[in-house]
Amino acid sequence: MEATFRGDGRPVRVGMIRLPRALLPFPFDALDRLLAERLPVQTGSGALLAQYLSGLLKRASEYGPAELVGLGTVAVDLAVTLLAGRLDTAHVVPPESRRQALLARIDAFIERNLHDADLRPADIAAHHHISVRTLHELFRERPETVGATIRRRRLEHCRSDLADPRLRHRTIGEIALGWGFRHPSDFSRAFRAAYGVPPGGFRQAAQAAQAAQAAQATQAAQAAQAAQAALRGAPNAQRVR
Repeated sequence: MEATFRGDGRPVRVGMIRLPRALLPFPFDALDRLLAERLPVQTGSGALLAQYLSGLLKRASEYGPAELVGLGTVAVDLAVTLLAGRLDTAHVVPPESRRQALLARIDAFIERNLHDADLRPADIAAHHHISVRTLHELFRERPETVGATIRRRRLEHCRSDLADPRLRHRTIGEIALGWGFRHPSDFSRAFRAAYGVPPGGFRQAAQAAQAAQAAQATQAAQAAQAAQAALRGAPNAQRVR
């Protein structure tokens, strides 16, 4: 869950996760040692958990009930890995929790390196000290292969950049290259296959929609100003009568 507090006069947003003790494979007295202890979230499994929870909270409305259950399980697995590291009890972490934590590290690595056109499964496996075969086995239960995941994420970032009015000065080719697509023709085919329109057509439609929204917002502001002016003038008109 997410809550907002005020600290030093400024609002502070805090993300929280509830961990039922029944789901934690640690002795109760061991967990008590961590009460009120500040856990590191800048590096290692703490950083992975913080990033995962932040992304989950931002996009929670996009997921269905079944998806949220699965995503919540991953969050618990990451938390278990973090706590095990603090308690020096990594040996009690269930295999599935270790697997989910490894997948989370792999996902984060892929995200950080999407701009690298040479990113390959072999590079991902080597960075995490596993074989390419093990990497593909980890992804076997997912709806996409490693390569398909890399391609989809690159396309999602390209789509977001093409719709961003702040990036109008960048050409389609520059955006594609920035997210790891070497050849504009390959990018165009992949984009059309994923979204049903070519990149240029999508960008034009996004710009037209943004212009229409801006015009509507301007008209609404002008109408509000006119209404306020009319209300201010009403008492004067009554006094004149």
